[in-house]
Amino acid sequence: MIRPRCRFVCFTAGCEYWRTAALMVVGAAILVVGASCQQARSHPEIRAVLDAQAGAWNAGDLEGFMRGYWKSDDLVFTTPEGEVRGWQATLDRYRRKYDTPDAMGRLTFEGLAVARTGDETADISGAYRLDTAQGRRSGRFYLKMRRIDGEWVIVRDHTVPN
Repeated sequence: MIRPRCRFVCFTAGCEYWRTAALMVVGAAILVVGASCQQARSHPEIRAVLDAQAGAWNAGDLEGFMRGYWKSDDLVFTTPEGEVRGWQATLDRYRRKYDTPDAMGRLTFEGLAVARTGDETADISGAYRLDTAQGRRSGRFYLKMRRIDGEWVIVRDHTVPN
């Protein structure tokens, strides 16, 4: 009897080796992703920046909120509305959109995941919820943070509303 040769995926009795190898690769990939992408509680120095931002926002302090961002013309902030470059331009955008404490409302961050991509860099994803007098707004954000002069700051922010 001639058996078909295993090429990629084979479900015949002669392919146990390949199935076992494939399962080991998938298992290893899950372990690597799980180890690198952890809840924010494992990175308190990064969580502290986001907590301080939420606290400042909820106090109506946009300048305090912006302390979490890199104070540089190279800061990038993107939304579906477009891209803003620079710390001052980002602050000006926030001032236009949230010109009163009522417009600012109450900000909370949820479901934070932190992936350290190096000693001085990290990728963060999460959800935001903004409760205002006009109703609730929410969405997702994806941040690139760097440790600059000993401080963790956001260098790239991509925020998408639901």
